[in-house]
Order: sequence, then C-alpha cells, then structure tokens
Amino acid sequence: MKRFLHHLFIPHEGNNHRAKLLHHSSLLLVITALFMGQFAISLLYAAKPSVLGVSMDMNAQELLLLTNQKRQEQGLPPLIINSVLTQAAAEKASDMFAKNYWAHNAPDGTTPWVFFKQAGYNYSYAGENLARGFTSSSDVINAWMASPTHRANVLSGKYNEVGFAIKQGKLLGEDTVLVVEMFGNTESPVAMDTQPVPIASQAQTLLLPIRAVTPPYNLLAFGQSSPLIAGIKTSTLIEKNSVSRNIAIMTLIFFISALIIDMIVVERKRIVRFVGHNLDHTLFLMFILLLVIVAKAGSIL
Repeated sequence: MKRFLHHLFIPHEGNNHRAKLLHHSSLLLVITALFMGQFAISLLYAAKPSVLGVSMDMNAQELLLLTNQKRQEQGLPPLIINSVLTQAAAEKASDMFAKNYWAHNAPDGTTPWVFFKQAGYNYSYAGENLARGFTSSSDVINAWMASPTHRANVLSGKYNEVGFAIKQGKLLGEDTVLVVEMFGNTESPVAMDTQPVPIASQAQTLLLPIRAVTPPYNLLAFGQSSPLIAGIKTSTLIEKNSVSRNIAIMTLIFFISALIIDMIVVERKRIVRFVGHNLDHTLFLMFILLLVIVAKAGSIL
C-alpha cells in the first residue's frame, strides 16, 4: 500500500517524474468512475427514494410563524392566513408544474394577478414570493430575507393577509418542491401607489395596487382539519444531496493534495519539466472547492 500511494502521489522515475494520479489515463479513470457513481446514485434515488433521497421538513404553519417573526422584529403586525390566498397560491404552483416554467409570469402571458382574481380575492395590494429546491421552511424564509426585493414583500406594511402553497413535482426536468407565498390586502388604502415595484432579473417581487371592493375573505386559522394547510415531510436513510456534495468535496481535496505534493517534490528535487501548470490547476480546483462548500440548494424568484 505504501508503494502504491508513493507511486500515486510522489513524482519519481517510475512514474515519469509526475504523480500517477495526475497522468491523463488516471484522470480519465477517475472521471469515468465519477460519472458511473452519479448514474448509480440517480438509479437508486429513482428506485428507492426512501433509502437514498432528499429529507424535507416544510409546512405552511412554520412558514407563517417565521414570516411573522421577521415582521414582529421590525414592529409590524402579523399576517393572517387567508384561505382564498392559499387557494390562489396552490393554483399558481400547479400552473408552474403543468406549464413547466419557473417565473412570475407564465409562458402564455398569465400573470400572478390572474390567480388572485380566479380565486376571488379582490385586492387593494397583492404580492408574490416564489422559492424552489429548499428542504426546510427556515431555509426558504432566510433566502427571501437575504434578497432586498423579497424582504420588501415580507416586511411590507401594506399586507395583512397571506397564503402559502407547498407542492412537489417535476419542473424543468428536475424533481423539486415549489413554495408560493401570496400576500394581500382587501382594505381600501388611504393612499395608493401608482406604479408597481420594478421587476429584477433574478429576484422578483410583485406589488400592484388595484382597487378595494370587499372586506377580508374567509380568515382561516391553522388546524389539522384544514385541507389547505399543507406541508411536506420526508426522511431517508441516506441524504442524496449530502452524498453527492461529499463525493465532490473529497474528490477535489484528493486532486488538490496530489497537485500540492507534486509541486513540493518537483521543487525540492529540482525536476525540470517542459510543461507545468500545477499552480494554475491548484488555484482553479480550490476555487471550485470553495463554491461547492458555500453553495446552497434552492433558488428564489
């Protein structure tokens, strides 16, 4: 084993003064093994999601509690769950899955306001936050609060009601969970804005004043008997995302270590090479490693 590791990591005459791990044939073998491993993980995930899958714990009640916690920290009154907004949010989530899009506006031009109106919510102010790919309620709220435009919706004093939808399905070729948060207010405003909030490219929130014509709709408190208060909770023996992430991290550390050892030995032994980019490769792999470590699943819109 010692000789094998020496041959794998230490440049010497037997491996042409370059760590065997860094030879083209070794790199090809590792890349092939990684592809096969990822394919095996995908097959096991599809066949046995209870063994190798994604653990989730997300529900509308926790989303409401966390949202109101953020509002109360800023001295704002809490939002109240509205069953009509909840239905509108559910319809928006279903529409995204049915039409396979990830945007506030559907490919056919359907805007979020259509779902408010179809559900029968006549708003004076309305807004929408979207999230996908997260596995916990706290991660969703933290992502929204980290975005200025989403944070503005969560902390807007113009809203007094909210509805949540949490739905699982396939979107853009990936199994994911969508979270739709719809804000509203049906009270007649004292002063109405005349322009909607500008739409940003990556993080969009929507605010559009229309008219107030009715008092608040059916206000629904949380309870186990309500079919509109939904959530998703799954647990697995092996966490799929953690396995893939850990394999990527270990592989990168493996190659970074080989490159550093190779550079040290070459420098100490004064080995002359015509071509050498170890430093460039090391810095590049370290950058990729940093991205993998800090990267978080999920996106917001």
